[in-house]
Amino acid sequence: MGVKKKREMQVAALTVCHQDMETLRSFADMEGKNLASLLLHCVQLTDGVSQIHSIKQIVPLLEKVDKNGVCDPAIQSCLDILAGIYFSLTLKNPLKKVLASSLNGLPEVFLTQATHSFTFHLQEELDTADLYSYRKVMDNISSCMENFNLGRASVVNLLKDVLHFLQKSLIEILEENRKFAGNRIVQTQLMSDLLVGVRVAMTLVQKVQGPQGSLWNDSSSPIWQSMCGLLSIFTKFLNDDDLLQTVESTSGLAVILFIKTMFRPSEKLPGLISSLLLRSAECTSIPEWLMNSCRSLCCTDVPASTLLFLCQGTLAMLDWQDGSMGPSGEALLLDIVHVLFTLSSQIKESTLDMFLSRILASWTSSAIQILESGSSGLKGHLNGDSCVPRRLLEYVYTHWEHPLDALRHQTKVMFRNLLQMHRLTMEGADLATDPFCLELTKSLLQLEWHIKGKYACLGCLVETLGIEHILAIDKTIPSQILEVMGDQSLVPYASDLLETMFKNHKSHLKSQTVTNTWMDKWHETWVFPVLSVLCGGNLDQRSYVIDYYLPRILNYSPESLHYMVHILQASTDTGTGSCNHRGALGALMACLRTARAHGHLQSATQAWENLVCSARVKQGLIHQHCQVRIDTLGLLCESNRSTEVVSTEEMQWVQFFITYNLNSQSPGVRQQICSLLKKLFCRIQESSQVLYKLEQRKSTPDSENGSIREQPSVTLQQYKNFMSSVCNILFEALFPGSSYSTRFSALTILGSVAEVFPDPEGNIQTVYQLSHDIDAGRYQILMECFTSTFEEVKTLAFDLLMKLSSVTAGQFQDSEKLQDLFQAALELSTSTKPYDCVTASYLLNLLIRQDALPAVLSASSPQQLTRGAGETSAVLERNTLVVIKCLMENLEDEISQAENSLLQAASSFPMYGRVHCITRAFQRLPLNDLRLASEWRPLLGRLLLLSYRLSTVVAPVIQSSSPEGLIPVDTDSASASRLQLILNEIQPRDTNDYFNHTKILKECDSFDLEDLSTSVSNIDSSAEVKGKEEKACDVTAQMVLACCWRSMKEVALLLGTLCQLLPVQPGPESSNVFLTVQQVL
Repeated sequence: MGVKKKREMQVAALTVCHQDMETLRSFADMEGKNLASLLLHCVQLTDGVSQIHSIKQIVPLLEKVDKNGVCDPAIQSCLDILAGIYFSLTLKNPLKKVLASSLNGLPEVFLTQATHSFTFHLQEELDTADLYSYRKVMDNISSCMENFNLGRASVVNLLKDVLHFLQKSLIEILEENRKFAGNRIVQTQLMSDLLVGVRVAMTLVQKVQGPQGSLWNDSSSPIWQSMCGLLSIFTKFLNDDDLLQTVESTSGLAVILFIKTMFRPSEKLPGLISSLLLRSAECTSIPEWLMNSCRSLCCTDVPASTLLFLCQGTLAMLDWQDGSMGPSGEALLLDIVHVLFTLSSQIKESTLDMFLSRILASWTSSAIQILESGSSGLKGHLNGDSCVPRRLLEYVYTHWEHPLDALRHQTKVMFRNLLQMHRLTMEGADLATDPFCLELTKSLLQLEWHIKGKYACLGCLVETLGIEHILAIDKTIPSQILEVMGDQSLVPYASDLLETMFKNHKSHLKSQTVTNTWMDKWHETWVFPVLSVLCGGNLDQRSYVIDYYLPRILNYSPESLHYMVHILQASTDTGTGSCNHRGALGALMACLRTARAHGHLQSATQAWENLVCSARVKQGLIHQHCQVRIDTLGLLCESNRSTEVVSTEEMQWVQFFITYNLNSQSPGVRQQICSLLKKLFCRIQESSQVLYKLEQRKSTPDSENGSIREQPSVTLQQYKNFMSSVCNILFEALFPGSSYSTRFSALTILGSVAEVFPDPEGNIQTVYQLSHDIDAGRYQILMECFTSTFEEVKTLAFDLLMKLSSVTAGQFQDSEKLQDLFQAALELSTSTKPYDCVTASYLLNLLIRQDALPAVLSASSPQQLTRGAGETSAVLERNTLVVIKCLMENLEDEISQAENSLLQAASSFPMYGRVHCITRAFQRLPLNDLRLASEWRPLLGRLLLLSYRLSTVVAPVIQSSSPEGLIPVDTDSASASRLQLILNEIQPRDTNDYFNHTKILKECDSFDLEDLSTSVSNIDSSAEVKGKEEKACDVTAQMVLACCWRSMKEVALLLGTLCQLLPVQPGPESSNVFLTVQQVL
């Protein structure tokens, strides 16, 4: 696992105005030791993090100031500037919290001056008239109330002004929001400001309530009037469906909080709220101030959402702990739940449904708090057999399959709280024999296992009652749950439930039994059914059990691995499985692999010596079932520690596996094999680095530990020998005529070796280098892979040769061989076999990238192309340019001949191969950074003209209205006459004369191009086209069609590649333009 890079903290630096800066300069002393000097240095810093360190020095500096310096104007000015800095910082700037935290420790003698400064600056903030600055003022009020003594004191001093500001700002923002109706972006920001304003008002009331409690009771004070005004605003928000529901719900909280704060006597508060919720309030019994502020809540019908949010506010803002509200509080709680049940049948909107579920869950928590306080009035109403729990269960059953994840979670919370409520009403009775719990358990078990909500509720029952209660009803529950794990949608629920059950069962058995025999019972209940599934379940079921359940049970009980191995080894003696069934051996390997991957096998030696014999491992490596082979290989290759040393046995078995498993016909299996082996190679590489460090630290061996100190070098040599042996096996598998699957596996694994063990740079040591094991013969084997008809094999061989650049450079020293190889590539590019041109493109790209072009081509290139030849990109660009020029010259000659005889071109030099090679050369060239623009620009223009000429040559066949395959060509007069009759019948409508008369082709030039393997292996005797004998050749319709259609396809691909990789400009104004719209169109 990679190391997560620690992100540096970004802090915006604080600044002050020019006047404050001059003030600090005037008070700063020459020595730089007073507060003004410290602040001046702080504001001159441009890094916020450095400013944090300076701010933390303020209070220690003031603690050293003499008490006589309290009236020092310099300190007074500095405190005033600090207050201005605090209010200028944004809410999320860490400097704001650091400054508040530091000033909390301000010496007492400076508190009065500091409070005065903060009060003055807060007053300035409250006087702002810009509506779009209100949010900043609200944030400052909020931050003053948050663990900041000076800030809270300044807010208390200006409490009347703060409340008035909040009232004014909320009204103005609401009006502004209405003006921008339809503008969702602006409205969202304005409603966010409303939400912040409501929250700040709530925070203010909650935190100032103590020291200023008498102010809330004086109905004639300005503070009271502002409170009533705010309450009226919150009521309006609560009934406004045009606002965001978060604003409405928060307003519901604020309404109940303000009523709770202002209503007296508090003993009658539950009754008042009950009358509001039940719509039974009498206007005469409601205080005048409340009627004036909340008339819409008292005397008129309100929407369902308003009632819902009032219920939420009641549950959140009233104190339900300790039963402090008495019987009236209990009655209010019951009234709330009845209102919620009524709303559940009325609400149809999904977001309100989500709110309702959360509020119901909150209600159950409040009910538990009252029951825990010893209240007896609710026990009869909250017993499992009473009406309220039954209605709650009905709600859970109705919504536990809801599409919303969060709502399903709330049903689980409700069910768990429901069981807790019932337990509290039972006063210590045994729940295992309780009729309600028995009935509930049986009803859940009778439901189908495809119901997802069943799993969460059963888990809650297990946590509350214990698993023994459920197993006593049905012992086959574990097997039943495992049975449904073939359905992917149920797997997470089933595995969570099983984990809850087996953990509870183990804890119960461990507490009830003195001896260790309880472990056998636990294994029989939870582990043995898993082994049965692994041995005989269906494919999906086994896979999901291995991925989801097996790791959980091993993580919780690692010692159970011995039990698994013991049972499975005994079963393996009777049958090892087949190609269709993994059997006990497959289950054994899956368990061991999972255990090792999760760190439950401390070392490979522990597994081989104490758990499973080597014969079992070998059986797994050559098992008929592919997944058993993969699991066994995974056991050898995977480890939770990337630096764990690979043992000798592991290396031997991996060699044994590679020998017999390279020819797998399943693409998925091949990919897994290559991936696992790459993990092993990475482990060897990383553990070898640890071994090198151990070897470097060792001193002169002494008699006691000399053998131990020699161990790193011995292991490193074993690593080297193992990697060499693996590569020997892989190269032997690349014999001529080997299958595609064998070549794919061998080349992929060799590519992983070259990637994991690159050529060392600097002082880095590597235990193995593939280039050291590549000689001329093996290089020849890789080159022969280009003759494969499968392009994937060619791609893998090419990538591997690119990783072995040092070896490739050594093989391309002979100029005569280079010339022959280049000539062979040119001949393949014009072969009549389509896959030969693909081979040619890989050969040419290899020569380009290795800077191995024949001397004749290099000599013909202009002098400026050799500049920067030492740079890889420059070499690549120069060589690509030369090769494309050569291909274009040949293509131009062939197009000229095709214009005279398309039939001869189809049989002797189909042109699509040349175009394909040009396209592949462009694809491997970084066209966004071309240095030789003066050479590329005319070449690209000429290439486009050649492409259009080629498309014109083949257009008569491509655009023909004749049936596909009908070409007016034959080799004898009898056939030609029959063909003429057909042509007369269909009467082609083409404007050209290609189909007007049949043609007879007597002879044409042709050649036999030797296979690339012969060209490379006998490179000195490469044949030339010029010396070939001429012979008669029949040209069929399919040959001409293939030539024309493939040529048109390659032209389209070339043009598409150029347009995709090169910027196309409207005109040639810029010097960097390579293609214009006019050229492409």
